Amino acid sequence: MSSLAEVLMETLGSLPLWGKYLATMVIAMLPIIELRGALPAAINVFKLSYMESFLLSVIGNMVPIPFIMLFFSFVERFLRRFKQFNSFFDWLFERTRKKGEVKLQVWGMLGLMLFVAIPLPLTGAWTGTLVAYLLKLDKKRSFLFITAGVVIAGVIMVLLNFYSIWVGITIIAVLALLLYLMGRFEEKMLKNSSGP
Repeated sequence: MSSLAEVLMETLGSLPLWGKYLATMVIAMLPIIELRGALPAAINVFKLSYMESFLLSVIGNMVPIPFIMLFFSFVERFLRRFKQFNSFFDWLFERTRKKGEVKLQVWGMLGLMLFVAIPLPLTGAWTGTLVAYLLKLDKKRSFLFITAGVVIAGVIMVLLNFYSIWVGITIIAVLALLLYLMGRFEEKMLKNSSGP
């Protein structure tokens, strides 16, 4: 008897083409999963081409962003009336503000793009939009830089899926080194700006 995962994979793989397109976009719209989960699913489960997978994942990842930018303040005010959500928002906003503020202080809007571009958990378009909201950045400029970050993340994910495991490991190692060097540079810049 096949496992639940195998049945699910078989069912998803047998969707009609429009269903595969729609499923890819819906997966890309989900917070945390975003493009990082949609693109590999499109390539490996739905057997879509790399270009189809890339385009659908980028578009799907960007669909909720304008709505988040426009309506998040209303949602936040409503949910903060409940104790659990209030505590959650306090934790999430503090964590996001710390991560995003340093990047923006050193890198400007390019920092927002880089923050979204690195395809790691909690660094995608949703979190980038939250950073833009918390730091009261210009919505139009933020949208453009978040979109650029999503496109870069998509290119990275295509490369990770297209090449062998060793190329994937190399790309991840280079990204980790890049993140480390950026962090060191940020520390140095912040130390210099705060004076002796």
